[in-house]
Amino acid sequence: MIYSKAEKTIRTNRLLLRLFKESDAPEVTRLCNNYNIYKNTLYLPYPYSMDDALTWMKNHQDNFDANKSYEFAVTDKVTGKLFGAIALTNQQKFNHGEIAYWIGEEYWGNGYATEAARGMLEFAFREKDYNKVFARYFDSNQASGKVLSKIGMEQEGVLREHIQKEDQYIDLVYYGILKKEFGFSG
Repeated sequence: MIYSKAEKTIRTNRLLLRLFKESDAPEVTRLCNNYNIYKNTLYLPYPYSMDDALTWMKNHQDNFDANKSYEFAVTDKVTGKLFGAIALTNQQKFNHGEIAYWIGEEYWGNGYATEAARGMLEFAFREKDYNKVFARYFDSNQASGKVLSKIGMEQEGVLREHIQKEDQYIDLVYYGILKKEFGFSG
């Protein structure tokens, strides 16, 4: 993982994590206007419109500059193709944050979420000196649980029937990792 403070980017083997640009809105809209993304995320609306994309991206720069949250486009390092998004909150009072991500369905199964999440963990621990990073996912989204396990996170608990979505109660699975448990690369 290589972080450029000046460019506000994170480089991994195959990916460039960068701030979103307004010109990303049409592709974000296309990727997010997908029922399979919606059913596995807490906050994305469905259907997903261009206004949703623009509203979501509007405060990313300010939040980044204020150290509130870091929201990156997950892109191909060579072509610039947008695959999805990854974010990290910053709870400064507690010195921890939550990682969250989505990858467009057509790009599932290529390891992009795992690679981006590992890069984000390194960013959290090396650059922001977090003590802990946590994540949560719907128990029905086992692929997300696999991503978290692959990056070294461990299940910490399950909040039973914690979320209501489409008139169903869903368990929310929590994972976490401490800085001292994380194996840094390079």
